[in-house]
Amino acid sequence: MITTTKAYGTEAAEAPLKGLTIERRDLSPNDVKIEILYCGICHSDLHAVKNDWGGTTYPIVPGHEIVGRISGIGADVTKFKVGDLAGVGCIVDSCRECDHCHHGDEQYCEKGWTVVFNSPDAKHGGITYGGFSENIIVDENYVVRVPENMDLASAAPILCAGITVFSPLKHWGAGSGKNIGIIGIGGLGHMAIKIAKAMGAHVTVYTTSQSKAADARRLGAHDVVLSTDAEQMKNGARQDMILDTVSAKHDVNAYLNLLKVDGSLVLVGLPNQPLEVGAFNVVNGRKSFSGSNIGGIAETQEVLDFCAAHGVTADIELIDVQHVNEAFERLEKGDVKYRFVIDIASLKN
Repeated sequence: MITTTKAYGTEAAEAPLKGLTIERRDLSPNDVKIEILYCGICHSDLHAVKNDWGGTTYPIVPGHEIVGRISGIGADVTKFKVGDLAGVGCIVDSCRECDHCHHGDEQYCEKGWTVVFNSPDAKHGGITYGGFSENIIVDENYVVRVPENMDLASAAPILCAGITVFSPLKHWGAGSGKNIGIIGIGGLGHMAIKIAKAMGAHVTVYTTSQSKAADARRLGAHDVVLSTDAEQMKNGARQDMILDTVSAKHDVNAYLNLLKVDGSLVLVGLPNQPLEVGAFNVVNGRKSFSGSNIGGIAETQEVLDFCAAHGVTADIELIDVQHVNEAFERLEKGDVKYRFVIDIASLKN
């Protein structure tokens, strides 16, 4: 049985997003149905809608920072009950058989994982549709529990922005006694500042804009370095790790030179052009230039619980779905502090 639901998406790269009617599958035994309350807007949504990376299938319904309530469960569901708060991020399925899936790293599934939107659904057929919609049906094993004490709209970006920075900060040992640098103060960067601070690290923010210094400190940064000032870059403290959240072409060598011996520059932004790395900048000091991609389901649950325990949520601008096109235009210009979140109740209007 197939049901229809209201959604917001587009049928072409150059066309604005508009109201659509999409189909959702019926509940399988291990599925839950989530009535969506809020969905964050990520830069990846914008790239996918505009086909910046190629491979977009239209019509597309984006959205992968989803918070809602369970409204239905399949016959074999054991992890959730109707009424529970739940979240869905980027991953809605994987092979479940490879070593990475067995160890909770579904984002590195050897056979490839199913993205919540614009992804072929190997199990159920068709293309997945995301969170710019009234509801979604997902296997319970790819759904996380949202703590009841969180502000739900502000918690939604944790499902992508939060896990994307939490995973590498945890992997590279951010914590007390560690110097952690953050490049960029956007959707990812502002979450990285808050989470690294909550982990106990000494946080330095690198920005090209002096006007953002005060806000960086408000978010929790101990130090702010203007990356266009050669003296500040030269005289700043050396870092154990630097998290690079920038999604545009930039000079990573300047930051490799700021690392301690054995330090790592970790890329989580997604520039659409190659980045050049000078050999001596990694050889001198046994440094690493690395990358990290979101996080697995268990780790996504971990970051939600961590953020709830430490009072960490995203700084958001809550919008009605009818203002999505304006939000995309502003996002493209970097005009948001620091995450747009859609109130999905407005989709019913």
